[in-house]
Amino acid sequence: MTASDILKDLKAKKYKPVYLLHGEESYYIDQVVHFMEQHVLDDMQKGFNQTVLYGKDTDMAAILNAAKRYPMMSDYQLIIVKEAQDLKWAKEVDGSSKAAEFVQHYFEKPLPSTILVLAYKYANFDKRKKIYKSIGKHGVIFQSDPVRDYKLAAWIEDLVEEKGAKIAPQAAALMAEYLGTDLSKISNEIEKLLLNISKGTTIDTDHIQRNIGISKEYNVFELQKALAVRNVLKCNQIINYFANNPKANPMVMIMVNLNSYFTRILKYHYLQHKGDAAKELGVNPYFVKDYETAARSYNLTKVFQIIGLLREYDLKSKGVDSTGNITDGELLKELLFKVIH
Repeated sequence: MTASDILKDLKAKKYKPVYLLHGEESYYIDQVVHFMEQHVLDDMQKGFNQTVLYGKDTDMAAILNAAKRYPMMSDYQLIIVKEAQDLKWAKEVDGSSKAAEFVQHYFEKPLPSTILVLAYKYANFDKRKKIYKSIGKHGVIFQSDPVRDYKLAAWIEDLVEEKGAKIAPQAAALMAEYLGTDLSKISNEIEKLLLNISKGTTIDTDHIQRNIGISKEYNVFELQKALAVRNVLKCNQIINYFANNPKANPMVMIMVNLNSYFTRILKYHYLQHKGDAAKELGVNPYFVKDYETAARSYNLTKVFQIIGLLREYDLKSKGVDSTGNITDGELLKELLFKVIH
């Protein structure tokens, strides 16, 4: 099930006796847990029937003893175990000990009037364990995986649309590049943005600059545009800005972006059907024209040369084959000169 499927069922008051929410990305786990905390029981019922525990402060015996209780003046009791990854699962789940039998027996026959939620964050639960299979049989298992880098801008567009607003592709790409893959951080920034713009306004790069602090003129996407047409002046202006603001524009991020950019240009050269470019390159159709322009500016041989230069200067930025105390800014200027000429 997806997080949306689970939330849909919860809103319809369709409950399962056990929920295992696990995975490397905590955003959706937190979203489901927060909804259950707020909406499964009403305020009158929560006092007697809602329990929140933390993995490092409890154990499975205490959790399951609580789970075996019956609700008071309610159809359900809700037990949420946050940070469940801190529980000592191996000692109490594996093997043939009495503790393991006790745990396994409950998950084979969970109490229907108890809703037990295990929020197992930042890692995937071991699917080989018997308990995993038992939960899958009688409850709900949701695995929250990180969003891939190339899907992040689309994820941002979808989230903004869910919240009843719109965002320009360039603005979504800018947020994705500079905020990284932390979905909670991105969601918080979007919430702040929406508080500061008028209803019905499409979020653009001006809003990003004013509210998040990412420059709309001096960023990796503007650098890509300047590179695509070999605009030496604009490239130098952007690189100088990066050199003067290294914390906001670390070289490692710029190198990753440029490598991805020229790899896509390479792919574009090999495309047999250019009409499929957006899908094949994994980019918003809005950006395809930029890759078309760049492919005209850099032939196949030059693109291979540039990718080699990017690897060389990435190593230099890490101290390999680098002479003297050359700064990242100086390395970038040297690299861009070789890329353009």
